[in-house]
Formats: sequence, C-alpha cells, structure tokens
Amino acid sequence: MAIPSNLRVPFVSVEVSNAKAQQGPALLAYRALLLGQKTAAGTAAADSLHLVTSAAQVSALAGRGSMLHRQALSWFRNNRSTELRIGVLADNVAGVAASGTLTVSGPATAAGTLAVYLAGERVEVAVANSDSANTIATALNAAINANLDLPVTSTVLNAVVTVTCRHKGLVGNGINMRVNYREDDAYPVGVSVAVVAMSGGTTAPSLTAVIAALGDTWFHVWAHPWTDSTSLDAIEAELASRFGPLRMIEGLAVTSAIGSVGTLSALGGGRNSPHSVIVAQDGDAHLTWSPEFAAAVAAVMAAEGAADPARPFQTLPIVGALPQAETDRFTLQERNLLLFDGIAVTSTDAAGQVRTGRLITTYQTGAGGASDTSYLDAVTLLTILYLRYSFPTQFANEFPRHKLADDGGRFAPGQPVMTPSLGKGWALTWFRGMERLGLVEGFAQFKQDLVVQRNPMDPNRLDFLLPVDFVNQLRVVGATLQFLL
Repeated sequence: MAIPSNLRVPFVSVEVSNAKAQQGPALLAYRALLLGQKTAAGTAAADSLHLVTSAAQVSALAGRGSMLHRQALSWFRNNRSTELRIGVLADNVAGVAASGTLTVSGPATAAGTLAVYLAGERVEVAVANSDSANTIATALNAAINANLDLPVTSTVLNAVVTVTCRHKGLVGNGINMRVNYREDDAYPVGVSVAVVAMSGGTTAPSLTAVIAALGDTWFHVWAHPWTDSTSLDAIEAELASRFGPLRMIEGLAVTSAIGSVGTLSALGGGRNSPHSVIVAQDGDAHLTWSPEFAAAVAAVMAAEGAADPARPFQTLPIVGALPQAETDRFTLQERNLLLFDGIAVTSTDAAGQVRTGRLITTYQTGAGGASDTSYLDAVTLLTILYLRYSFPTQFANEFPRHKLADDGGRFAPGQPVMTPSLGKGWALTWFRGMERLGLVEGFAQFKQDLVVQRNPMDPNRLDFLLPVDFVNQLRVVGATLQFLL
C-alpha cells in the first residue's frame, strides 16, 4: 500500500491497485521474422532488420523481384495480422547465380499464345502466323524482362532465351521453368520450346551477422529459404540457444525443400532439431518457388499458432501455392514416409487448393540416439512456447513484490507473503486456466505430481515442478464398417 502509515493529518485516501486485474491467461502477440536476400537495387543495408507491413515496403528495401520481395508477397497473401520484420542479406560474393534456357523452335503455322511459367508466374507471348523461332524468342525475352516482379532476368541469342536468377546461390536452382500449365494452355501450331532446368547456383550467404543483429528480440516464427547444412546449422544453433532457460525466447524456423521422396528423405533424415521445420510441396514437380512456399506456410503457422498453439495445422489453405498435376503428387504412402524422415508435408484437395498437412519438426532421436517423438509436432513447440510465457507472466503480475516464507506462519491478512502451499494452489489454478484453453489435460495427475518447495540452497527462491500433459491432436480416425447379411 502506498498510503503512508505515519500520516496524522485527517485524510481519506483510496488507492487503486491492478494487482488482481490480470487473472486470465496472458496474451501473447506473435512476432515473425522473414530472412532472405536482397538485390543491389534494395535500399536496405545488408544484415539489417526492418519492421514491414506490406510487400511494397519490402520491394523498396530489398529490391523489386528480389527473393525477399517474393517471400513478402507470399507472406501477406496468407497473413496480414502478425507483426513482421525482415532480415536483409546480400548475396554471397563467392556464389554463382543459377541459370537455364528456353530454346524456341518454329516457325508458327498459325496464330496463338505461348504460355511460359517461371517460378509459377505466367509469361504470355502473342505469336502470329509465320513468326520465326527467333522472333518468338525475342518477344519472350522482352516479356520476361518487362515483368519486374519475376525472380529472374533473361537474354536472347539465336532463338535461345537464357534465364538467370536475380540472386547468387543454391536456392536459384529451385526456380521452376515450364511451358503450359493450365488446361487451356497449348503451343501455337508449329512452335515448341525445349526447357533446360535452372542449375549451377552455388553457396548461400553467411548468417552470422544477421543473427547477431537479432539480439534478444523474440521472434516466434521464422521463415527462411535455405536448406544447405551450413545455413540450417546456424539457424538451429541460434534457436537452441533461445530455447534455453536463461533466454526463453524460443521459436520455430520454417523452410521448404524440393525434390523426390529419396532426396527429401535424405535431407530430413540428416537433421534432428525440435526448432526447425522443413516442409515439402505435394510432389516433386513443384511450381511455387521454395522461398515463397516456406513464407506462405510460416505465415499460416504464425496466424493460427497465435490463435491456438495446440490446434493441429492440417487442412489450412496455403494461398498462392500452385497445385501439381494429380500424377505428380506424392501418394499417401510417400507422404507418410516423409513424416518418418523429418519432412513436413502438404496436400492438394479435389478443387486444386494446396493445404497444410502434418507440420512436423526434424526432431527424430533423443540424446542417446533412440527414436523420440516428444518434439515431433510443430504444435508441441508452440504450446511449450505459450505455457512457458504464460506461467511466469501471470505469476509476476499477481506476485510482483511478495515475501517468501515456509508454510505455517501466522501472517496478518493482506500481508504479501508467498508460501509453498500458496504457490501450489496458484499453480493448480493456472493449470485449470490452461486446461480451459485446451492446451493441457490430466488435472488429477498434475495435482498429484506437482511439487512446489523452497530451494534448499537459496531461501529466496521458490521452485516449481510442473508435470504438464499436453493436449493431443486428432490425427487419425479408425472405424470398422460392419455390415450384416
């Protein structure tokens, strides 16, 4: 109480206290981080962080058509509510940009439209009757360079269009190039295009400086484009440090990988982090560029995780992701195999909408090398994140300046004294609150195994053992349809 006890002047005072105002669950507003590369046109300095609210801002900061710009376009299609900051990286000067070719054959014997898809973006070229291969290739080259949002540029020589990623690095190898995708796409009569896939991109930027720039700012969900071991090691090491008891600013990092089931299984099987999610598209004939796909999935995760961290992410639409042909999609058995090799999966519904499947981390084995599913699902990490935030936040709000004593003392009513019994009662109330939110279950077990005691080495410290049983998710339904003759 702030009213002094030695006041003798006649006076009536009413003090206002908000000590009991925060009785309910603590609110946790997510903050997200989008890591990616800029072009020389971007105004942002390398290894800098920026709060952004639109893709247009990112276009100016990182360059139009840059990796970060493309990621931001994908993010804001799926999430416009979560606070977002971008971590801006420059290309590694030792890297090489990926490239591929589109070789046009002709001439056209009828008018038509040539539809080329680059990273899932449609580029159209009007073809007139009798147009030569070189004329068509020249028009295609002009159309590619006119679209400043594309992640590539191009040049043309002798009916060959050479397409080059705007960035140096391995990630450019994953830019898909194809002719015709929609059902009504067709070559103009007499015209064909031979596609040589993007390749030759090497290395990735160093993440050391941008990670240092993060300081202790808490980012709950990260999105990044890299799947090379050096980059993944750096991100996972930072998140492991943030997960520790002295920092408690943990988060989940989401990236996306492409390739066959064998390629993806080898990648996921070589990782083992509870803080890292590698999500695959629904098949190995991807259209959406992996940095954009990762940004979209992370955006969905951030929006839904903030609303309910324990609710499974399956069946949520990934806006902007392009579906693959039915014959190119992974089978149920292939998706199941990937889930046993540390790769999160997606699916495509009958209407062609790409949706989240089971989003898992790469964590597969414990310290002793035995199989361990304790940190398998992304929702587990997000639930831990919320519970570990909620407990100390609510406790500190209710008991900011309390004394600590053993049970059994005869303290006057209103004395701000915490005891083990009082702490245990508060912990049971906290658990009930988390149970009402659908985050935990098993109150009887929690009450039985809960331990609250003064630390034997430090009389000013109260220790809690919180034996929490996380609520589970409905993943599989089994039923037997029994019929009678």
